[in-house]
Amino acid sequence: MVWGVAAALLANVLYSTGFVLEKRALAALPPLRAGRPGRAVLLLAGSPLWLGGALALALGFAAQLAVYRVLPLAAAQGLFVSGLGLLLLLSSVVLGERLTAAERRGVAVIGVALLLMVASLRDGTEPIARTAEAGPLLALCLPALALGLGLYGAAERRARRRHRPTPTGVVYAVAIGLLYGVSSLAIKGVSGHLTTAPGLADAVPALLTSPHPYLLLLTGAFGLVLSQTALQRCRASLIVPVCTTVTCVFSVAGGTVAFGEPLPEDPLRLVLRLGGTALALAVVLTLPRHHADRPAHEGNRP
Repeated sequence: MVWGVAAALLANVLYSTGFVLEKRALAALPPLRAGRPGRAVLLLAGSPLWLGGALALALGFAAQLAVYRVLPLAAAQGLFVSGLGLLLLLSSVVLGERLTAAERRGVAVIGVALLLMVASLRDGTEPIARTAEAGPLLALCLPALALGLGLYGAAERRARRRHRPTPTGVVYAVAIGLLYGVSSLAIKGVSGHLTTAPGLADAVPALLTSPHPYLLLLTGAFGLVLSQTALQRCRASLIVPVCTTVTCVFSVAGGTVAFGEPLPEDPLRLVLRLGGTALALAVVLTLPRHHADRPAHEGNRP
């Protein structure tokens, strides 16, 4: 359990650092368009700062893979949500995205949520699911992917209209959160195959015949272009919290169905688990959704 919490906290640091570096790099790049993915990838690949951020995110992915091997999905997602406090602080210090009084209070409350989540864990007593049946998994993931892509496409069409109000980025974040929610379930499945197989030679054939690696590749390809386009247009301190909230809710709800991981039976630990997650989500959901001091005609570029 201790190693799982440590790996989750490390993943939080790596993810927050990666997002901030990428946002900093995106400010110096020409506008990205989701409809031109090839051009977007070439622009991103030509930025050393963005590549540094991408490396941090890749290391965060490796840490997340380790977390899912030792912690139940619901507990892991609660810890990942708590990492938003670090993201808000880094976006303020590095990107100059000044925290409001509400955001500063949110950082403090998210820290409390982290303590509640850690207190709900107990070594060796909580079952950890390793695999999910392909049918229920695809029944959850494919509609979520379609909804996410549909929401993003609708947001893009509204953004192209003349005299439009300044978009807040919430729709972009919800769409990307659905994609990353599917990705989280895929990561959980990949981790399960690597954990249960006697060796890598046995794990690879079973993994390739499951939907997990293909869902991961699909969400990775779409998520790369869509998330970077949205991150370039909107504040990281808005996009990432809303995206993470949607990812957490979908992963916990969908993962409970697909992987069948039960919540703690002990009443106190159950209250701590649910209370910590609910507290973190409540903070994220009440964060400001728009720039009150930015006129609509100024656009969204940082």
